[in-house]
Amino acid sequence: MVDRSIRIAMAERTVTCIILPNDLQELEAMETPPRKHGTVHSGAGYSSPRIIPKDVDLHRAADVLNAGEKVAMLVGAGALGATDEVIQVADLLGAGVSKALLGKAVIPDDLPYCCGPIGLLGSKPSWDLMMECDTLFMVGSSFPYSEFLPQEGKARGVQIEIDPKLVSIRFPMEVSLIGDSAETLRALIPLLKRKTDRSWRERIEKGIKEWWEVLEARAMNDANPINPQRVFWELSKRLPDRCILSSDSGSAANWYARDIKIRRGMMASLSGNLATMGPGVPYAIAAKFAFPDRVAIALVGDGAMLMNGINELVTIAHEWKNWSDPRLIVLVLANRDLNQVTWEQRVMMGDPKYNPSQIVPEFGFARYAELLGLEGIRVEKPDQIGPAWDRALSANRPVVYEVLTDPEVPPLPPHITFEQAVKFSESLIRDTSAPAMIRGAFKDAVESLIPHKS
Repeated sequence: MVDRSIRIAMAERTVTCIILPNDLQELEAMETPPRKHGTVHSGAGYSSPRIIPKDVDLHRAADVLNAGEKVAMLVGAGALGATDEVIQVADLLGAGVSKALLGKAVIPDDLPYCCGPIGLLGSKPSWDLMMECDTLFMVGSSFPYSEFLPQEGKARGVQIEIDPKLVSIRFPMEVSLIGDSAETLRALIPLLKRKTDRSWRERIEKGIKEWWEVLEARAMNDANPINPQRVFWELSKRLPDRCILSSDSGSAANWYARDIKIRRGMMASLSGNLATMGPGVPYAIAAKFAFPDRVAIALVGDGAMLMNGINELVTIAHEWKNWSDPRLIVLVLANRDLNQVTWEQRVMMGDPKYNPSQIVPEFGFARYAELLGLEGIRVEKPDQIGPAWDRALSANRPVVYEVLTDPEVPPLPPHITFEQAVKFSESLIRDTSAPAMIRGAFKDAVESLIPHKS
């Protein structure tokens, strides 16, 4: 059962549950199952197969992609082992590349045609890419929000997906290639023609350059007391090579998605399919067990930290001396608000912040870390952010980096619908934080138009 459960988990990328009744556990164990009808034997080990589409389907896909004049690529977790292939295809097709959250580490963010994240936590270049393309090429992604993909009928579609159950469920694909992302791309590359007209790519790169200027300008806006975007912006330029990032599912995920520039060799993940609250610190611990020589950084909010993060610190305190590199940093955004839900309720439902459910109790995360023998850093002023990161990244033990951030800095989506604007206006009428909300939204809106001018 154990051998089989491991094979199923690895082959189908899923959870396998083993149930052993109590009376079975009390039976005498046999060395070898008897050779008779109905017995189950086993063998250990699993090797993944090489899965490639048929040649006829590869040629059909190539015809669609070669015909496109404005190709958009969307890559996800299934393409994490296909970085070189994605880069080569994007170069041949003159395409821009957007990344689903679980695919953040597929290609480096400093590539001039990398449009960054897609969706509510996404970037304006990704929105523009999807709305203006004539061909969508999805690789290893089941990104669930169709409203951020091209409108049906306005673009042709090609998809690479290893799971047949996940093709054409987000966008009606003209060609679906069932196979491993890297293997399929390698088989497809000889069939693709390099596009000589690079005007589409040039437009994309111009928009990306402007977007990074907008993000920097937003990060440097004043807040009360600290702008969370700046915390992530300052971390981004200090990230160690080969570090492993994990994010929780609160508002931290917004700034992780947008402000962190992933470089080649880094790893990054979060609860992308479930948006579960609380996995940020456990993911970082798992990273240290798997790669004890690499720096792990967990990016979490105070709500998730109080849910289970402070308990996970006990595990870190117990284990860290076994790691060849002791550095594990837990960033805690201490804004005393379940911030993501507060903003979702405002924008989607028109509801004001509901204090009885949204306010998070105050807790001394840095001081608690020190009680456990870890290093604690508490940041209360913007000019402390950079030096505190330098201190945390050079520490000789795990660190809790607690920073007091402003809950009224808005996680603006890349495109605001009329309905969202109406709901936000309705929430303003009844929200006691309305003045701060307006200031925060106005500053970031101005930066979208005239960076560094708000």
